[in-house]
Amino acid sequence: MNEFVEQFLLEARELIEQGTNDLLAMEKGESGRETIDALFRAFHTLKGAAGIVEFAAMGRALHAAEEALSEVRNETRKVSPRLIDDCLGCLDQVTRWLDEMEATGEPPTNADDAAGAIVAKFIGTAPESGDVRSRTNTNPNWLEAFRNAHSGSFPPTGVVLHFQPDADAFFRGEDPLARLAEVPDLVVMDLTLPDGVILHDIDPFSCVLDIVGVSRASKELVRAAFEGAPGTLDIVELHPDAIDLQQDLRSLLQAQILLLHERGTEGRLGRMAAAGRVAVNVLQHAGLRDAAAEMAALLETCLVDGDATALIEATQNILDGPARIESAAHSDTPVRTQAQPNRVMRVDPLRVDALVNLTGELTVAKNAFGHIATKIQNGVDPKELLADLREQQGRLDRLVGELQRAVLKIRVLPLRQVFQRFPRLVREISASIGKSVTFITEGESTEADATIVESLFEPLLHIIRNAIDHGSEDPATRKALGKEPSATIILRARRHLENVIVEVEDDGRGIDVRRIREVAADRGLLSQASLNEMNDNDVVQLIYAPGFSTSSEVTGLSGRGVGLDSVKAAVERVGGVVSVDSHPGQGSTIRLTLPFTVMLTKVMTAETAGQVFGFALDTVVETASVPCKDLAAIGRGRAFVLRDRTIPLINLAESLGLSPASEATKETRIVVISSTGHLGGIEVDKLGERMEVMLKPMDGLLKNMRGVAGTTLLGDGRVLIVLDVQELFE
Repeated sequence: MNEFVEQFLLEARELIEQGTNDLLAMEKGESGRETIDALFRAFHTLKGAAGIVEFAAMGRALHAAEEALSEVRNETRKVSPRLIDDCLGCLDQVTRWLDEMEATGEPPTNADDAAGAIVAKFIGTAPESGDVRSRTNTNPNWLEAFRNAHSGSFPPTGVVLHFQPDADAFFRGEDPLARLAEVPDLVVMDLTLPDGVILHDIDPFSCVLDIVGVSRASKELVRAAFEGAPGTLDIVELHPDAIDLQQDLRSLLQAQILLLHERGTEGRLGRMAAAGRVAVNVLQHAGLRDAAAEMAALLETCLVDGDATALIEATQNILDGPARIESAAHSDTPVRTQAQPNRVMRVDPLRVDALVNLTGELTVAKNAFGHIATKIQNGVDPKELLADLREQQGRLDRLVGELQRAVLKIRVLPLRQVFQRFPRLVREISASIGKSVTFITEGESTEADATIVESLFEPLLHIIRNAIDHGSEDPATRKALGKEPSATIILRARRHLENVIVEVEDDGRGIDVRRIREVAADRGLLSQASLNEMNDNDVVQLIYAPGFSTSSEVTGLSGRGVGLDSVKAAVERVGGVVSVDSHPGQGSTIRLTLPFTVMLTKVMTAETAGQVFGFALDTVVETASVPCKDLAAIGRGRAFVLRDRTIPLINLAESLGLSPASEATKETRIVVISSTGHLGGIEVDKLGERMEVMLKPMDGLLKNMRGVAGTTLLGDGRVLIVLDVQELFE
């Protein structure tokens, strides 16, 4: 991708963000002149940018929206919910086009249909029934159906073409069949009517044909035969290695279904996200690009709902249609991909200048060591050299510390990157359950490490969804209670010392402690006697128990027991803490206390099976030496007693598949850690030292490796693997 397109994508996404915010502000009644003008400028600038990169379809869609907004601007049209929905839908489609451009580096070539549908919405009339642009997906399985009908006529190499002429092709002097006759080496062809079109109802002056054919010629020659023809042309290449490829893909998809079927709520959303992303990648690689886009959208929905059923069914449906994967393996249609995190970071020039200055000081320090080396060669007194070395070592230590802090400042992102995704989601979720919600964000400019920012979306999504579904009352109930009909949810962030505090506050009904006691007793989480002894604050903590839900029925938003337990696990995985403050009848506040950065981490090392591993120091409670005779076997596992408390124990070497130490010892060295509120013990051979390290996350093939938080280098050049203790105990 060239720099010109990269700049276009960056600016276009910023304009989409601005346009979305202005549309949501207009929906709240903030339809002042300034807001309308800003919204109009965003669409107008987007349209102009589309023209610069020669993306005509995008320009046509945005022009239709711009015309509607111009009427609002000129007070000849009123702002309506339908207009806002249509404008948001237009921006959604533009976002999908930008995702395709980011994947391919070029504007999509199949965007005319979607652009036509957007234009039709804004002009208030539907396209003619015979217009090809109104039947974008009349038969999305056209390739599979054609292959099944002519299975014996497909050559090992060549192309399959699908041409849908424009409805007014005849009036343009075009003969679609004459175009088809120009295709060289045509093997077989079909002429059909689009789905839903009845022969007796056809307008003889309108062209409503679907033309499908197979040719042994190259796709370039086939495309040349239809050059300038009004209509939509799809070309799929046939490859002799498609069958072998299909088997590999099927195996991958089957593995994802098995992963999705795994029981247990712990890590369920992580498994769902991982399996869904693999399925999307498989479909993209196979050339099923529309299916990949649909799967990506379905994955987002399933993550919101917390239910993988639809994802499993969709993956199984792909497996049940092998011809689609096999024959579409080299589709000529651009890939539609799920929106990727923005890989471009805007950095304050002052922070770059600070790095440049530090580089200069480091160069001076390097030259000082060269000067000391010269003194050694000249036989200078060692005591004098020792003083110089200590001075330069202290100076270097200071510079390295400043360099670390400067680099971390460049990695930080404003929480706006996450917060801006929620107004639209809150709008859709509240509308789906018939509730009115006023959503407010505060502290969007608060900064945190990029890893922290990127990990916040799913936890906050669960919290906000619970606040809407469980926390807020319906308008009638709120009115009866003397509250405003519209519930208020505030998402705020602030910096406190070395932590970032993110809060979700609502003015709803609060947490029903009595209901929590009832559900906990009914589900056997605790005995009734234990529940009676607990105070209200302790009872509230039960909402984080795996599978816990006070909802009596399963809906698209709640009742499945997947929610706050996953929030707690996700927050603790990055070294954070979750707390809740609730007042019955007044509302609740869920607070996430997060570290400012996860890159600079304090760790404790330990050795097992001759290898050194690290544990994040904030997860280490203490270390202990326990006599081997005091270790007790419980089922397949082991445990030990520490201050009258039974703690489960795992052997680190066995857990990692390493050969444990052969020498017998009288005592076992144990690192006691805290994970998701529970204590656990890790048996090691030797205890090491404490140190502060720059943690590098795993990448490449090891990017999604479970149980590893990251790596760093030790002073002797060895690689230190820092373990994720939470995943070790899962």
